[in-house]
Amino acid sequence: MRKTGLATALGLLLASTAAYGQSTTSSIFGHAPVQAGESVVVSNGAGLTRTVGVDSQGRYNATQLPIGTYSVSLMRDGQVVQRRDNVSLKVGVGVDISFSAESAAGGATNAKQLSAVSVTANAVPPIDVSSVDSRTVITAEQLARLPLPRTAEAAALLAPGAVTAAGGATSTTGEPLVSFGGSSSTENAYYINGFNSTDPFNAKGGIALPYGSIDQEEAYTGGYSAQYGRTDGGVINMIGKSGTNQWHFGAQVVYAPEDWRSSQDNTYYMNGLPPKPVAGRLYSPASQNDSWNSTYDVYVGGPIIKDKLFIFASAEANDTGGYSVNPVTTGTSKHYKTNNPKWYAKVNWNINDSNLLELTGASEKNETTGAFYNYNYNTLGDKSFKAFANTTKLGGDMWSAKYTSYITDSLTFNAMYGKMTTVNYSAQPGYSPQYTYVGDYTNQNPTLNGGTPITNAQTNATIANPGNNYKTSNLRLSLTYTLGAHTITAGIDNLRSNANNQGSITTGPGYYWDYAYTNKPTSPISAISATGPVTVGPIANYPGGAPINGTSYYVTKNISVSGAGLLTTQRAEYIEDNWQINDRWLVSIGLRNDAFNNYNGSGQSYMRQTSPQWAPRLGFSWDVYGDGTFKVYGNAGRYYLGQPLAPGGVANGVLRTSQYFTYTGIAADGTPTGLTQLSPATSANSFFGQAPDPRTLTVRNIKAQDQDEFILGFTKTAGQNWVYGAKFTRRLIRHVLDDYCDGTTVAAKAASEGITDINSSACYYINPGQANTFAVQDPSGAFHDVTLSNAEMGFPHAVRRYYALESFLEHPFDGKWYAKVSYTFSRSYGNSEGQGQSDIRAVGGIQNEDWDYPSLMVYAGGPQGNDHTHQIKAFGYYQVTPEWLVSGNLSLVSGGPKYCLGMYGTDPNNTAINPATGAPYNDPSGYGSNYHWCDGQPSPPGASGRLPWMKQVDLGVQYRPAFADHKLGFHLDVFNVFNGQAPLNLYAQMYQGHDGTLNPLYGTPMYLQQPRYVRMSVTYDY
Repeated sequence: MRKTGLATALGLLLASTAAYGQSTTSSIFGHAPVQAGESVVVSNGAGLTRTVGVDSQGRYNATQLPIGTYSVSLMRDGQVVQRRDNVSLKVGVGVDISFSAESAAGGATNAKQLSAVSVTANAVPPIDVSSVDSRTVITAEQLARLPLPRTAEAAALLAPGAVTAAGGATSTTGEPLVSFGGSSSTENAYYINGFNSTDPFNAKGGIALPYGSIDQEEAYTGGYSAQYGRTDGGVINMIGKSGTNQWHFGAQVVYAPEDWRSSQDNTYYMNGLPPKPVAGRLYSPASQNDSWNSTYDVYVGGPIIKDKLFIFASAEANDTGGYSVNPVTTGTSKHYKTNNPKWYAKVNWNINDSNLLELTGASEKNETTGAFYNYNYNTLGDKSFKAFANTTKLGGDMWSAKYTSYITDSLTFNAMYGKMTTVNYSAQPGYSPQYTYVGDYTNQNPTLNGGTPITNAQTNATIANPGNNYKTSNLRLSLTYTLGAHTITAGIDNLRSNANNQGSITTGPGYYWDYAYTNKPTSPISAISATGPVTVGPIANYPGGAPINGTSYYVTKNISVSGAGLLTTQRAEYIEDNWQINDRWLVSIGLRNDAFNNYNGSGQSYMRQTSPQWAPRLGFSWDVYGDGTFKVYGNAGRYYLGQPLAPGGVANGVLRTSQYFTYTGIAADGTPTGLTQLSPATSANSFFGQAPDPRTLTVRNIKAQDQDEFILGFTKTAGQNWVYGAKFTRRLIRHVLDDYCDGTTVAAKAASEGITDINSSACYYINPGQANTFAVQDPSGAFHDVTLSNAEMGFPHAVRRYYALESFLEHPFDGKWYAKVSYTFSRSYGNSEGQGQSDIRAVGGIQNEDWDYPSLMVYAGGPQGNDHTHQIKAFGYYQVTPEWLVSGNLSLVSGGPKYCLGMYGTDPNNTAINPATGAPYNDPSGYGSNYHWCDGQPSPPGASGRLPWMKQVDLGVQYRPAFADHKLGFHLDVFNVFNGQAPLNLYAQMYQGHDGTLNPLYGTPMYLQQPRYVRMSVTYDY
């Protein structure tokens, strides 16, 4: 089949550049008039020179090029006949540099770059007709010009459809997490120079580069190649800077003073008051908080051996100091200091023009120290020193090596291997086991403490193993071969993570106390014991439980112990064919097989998903006019999500119990005296310390969480200076993976099949919303399979659906100004948020309450936590003069759904015992106020309304004086100019405890939008 030179080159580009979320390279391609003795030479400022041939149809393609700025020369018989300079490559974005027949006469031709930004003044606005995916690429120049917080997540939020994660979820190193396409914030992947740097334990973010070392950052929102997987959210891909043949160095000082930060709003009890308020309606005096931030950044880069060996290195010290007042229930304030050091180094070795080697090292840590003080909430001031806060060290270090070999013009080999070690250290200086932790001491019986709550110096309920760490290795191998109109890529993608020195124990004597009260002293409390449901109380029937003004007081004795190591392996093989059907149509066809395996501390597999999990991918790009000014594209794919290490905690056995008591006195250290036991040890999830047999932890043939995605869109130029487009996205989750603790239902089905006396308090990992087969063990030790249909389990079908219509208008930078505005209309709805559950602030792994019991899923369907119907984003900058630049960033996002979680059923006061289950009718699962009922009415997500819009305007101004050759810069940025402080989440539980006592915190904001602050900086780049 005959193809035009442009179309065939595009077909080659699509496969060979791996232009997807974890790519680190790009390509230069095009066509030239067919004449004898032709070749094309591409070279950059880092010594790379590559010569490729021009085929019989005038096509050439230089693939797998490191990003940077290139010169492209058309050679004939060793002489340059045409040349294009300053060809800038974006990661994964191909550039078409085609040469015309006018070359013999020295005539000029237009160079058209297929990316988001044109580098040729007389070129039409660029459209990348070579890609079928959805991504936003932010360059180092844009990062330096836009008023953005200095995090990878802040840059990713510029992408349409990306929102701040529900509930104020943050990464292990403290950055606010991002939700892409309605997915949970722990369903994303992070990459540095091709290495997977995602947090292996909870998938909460990942290691990031020093901000000034980011050369380009991609925010991918869908349509990934078969070469990549393990995410059904988005990808944050950071490409670090490299050294060139010229030495460069620079430094930056950034400071955000506390005096230039507005006060955070206070929050108040919104649903009545506790029996003995500490300071009236005041819950959190956040207006007393203050903080400052300083950053020192230095870098250097250049040649060790010119044209051969290069280095780039940078270091960043980011320090925050501050003062925060905790809610009235804690009685403390905190003086703290946080250090967030980062470093990055990269060595590039051009072994020869056909073989390249890259070595990358990076580190990000978050280290916090501080001290707690007893606080007076009426005078709003510290009273006395209480204890040192925990010293924490989070984050870690990574290194990777990448080898590229251009074996021939048609065959390229890539290999990447790297390792990462992350730590999770937390220890209290001067920790003493002599004190027992006392929780919620403001709920003490006021007749026993003289009206003043009593506590002690213990600030931790549990203490962790200080040697806790995680180790990850990532191996990728691939071969790309071009055969006529087909480019075939095949390879492997393996990831392995270990959790070492895990575990935590209860502080003090091995237990801690938690005070509580009930306004229903004659009603029982339901709970789960090792032998099944139990009823606690009524409290009024026991010594010390007599009501005082209608309120009875009690206390729980709590124990929490966990530990042992964990291992996950995630392996994949893939093959992909990119086919140029004709001169305007490109088709990408791929197939990926993902396999996941999770192991407990004894090396036994407790969750195996190694049967073929085929993930087909199909994409197309249609260059409508054949000139790159109008593209229609689409793709469809399936994506599998492996589980991180966190769900394996229960595989090693967890002891997490509470025992109920009344009391008649309070000791000087805040612990209760005169105790009367009301119950045995109870555990909502049956965590009684038993190490389960791996076969009884996960149902047979469990499926990984997977999602189907469909995208259809277009991009078009409007004149010489504008690009606009629209895209429709549809995501459908196919399988959910979660934990299930209704062991009595499993035991009843087993008994109906003649299998008796099995463990009825076990929890399993299941695929909710469908039939599941459980392995149960009888008293003789024999195992049996017991299958329950979805109807027998009492569940609805599992649903998470997302659709979005995005539109944008962009003015590429023309030397004077750049701007982009986008609008997204979207819905994310169903009865599962995925790996998160924002209504109870559960983020990470699958450790939430959804699907634990059928009663928790009644009326659970509705808009999910990351559902934001409207998103309007606009950002850009204007070069007023060569010395002055102004910039802005606007974000208008409609609020997510409100939640009201209450007691079960139409009568929240119905504490009568259900004889079939032995549990109260208003709390059948022992989860208290966590059912989708509100004041006796069904309460699906969003039934209580919506949170307010999050509105934010950030503005910046930069001055680079001519007397310093524009190398010295002064910057001033103002964030949240209008000081909007919308709540990001509210306390959702209408009641507290298990008996229907009203929760005064219901409706109180948990997290607020950060207040206005000012940041100033000075930079010097040489």
